[in-house]
Amino acid sequence: MEPEWLDIGPVTQLPALGARTLPVQGGAEIAIFRTATGSVHALVNACPHKRGPLSQGIVHDTSVTCPLHNWRISLLTGQAQGEDKGCVPVIPVKIDSGRILIARAEALAGLGAEAA
Repeated sequence: MEPEWLDIGPVTQLPALGARTLPVQGGAEIAIFRTATGSVHALVNACPHKRGPLSQGIVHDTSVTCPLHNWRISLLTGQAQGEDKGCVPVIPVKIDSGRILIARAEALAGLGAEAA
C-alpha cells in the first residue's frame, strides 16, 4: 500500500520567506513556501492569471505575489486576493519531526484540494 504522505525533505532546507519547486512526473509542478512565522504551504506553481511561476514571487504573511503581474495569491486557500479573481490548487502539507510531508494523491494528480 502506498503511503498517504510524501516526505519531500527537512523544513530547514526551505528558507523563511522562500520557496522551492517540486517537479511531478505527469502532473503540475508544485511550489513549497515557508512564511516568516515558519508555516509551510504548497500550491500548484502557476498563477491563475497567466500561469506565472509563483515560486519566483515574493512571500509575505500568508500570501505570495506573482512575479509577472503582481497578483497576490493566498497560501492558505489558493484564491487571488483583492479585486483579482481566480484560484490555484492547494496541496495539503504537514510537518512531522522537522520533515515536510505533502499529500500524495493531490501532489501526484497536480490538482490540489479545493479551497473551501
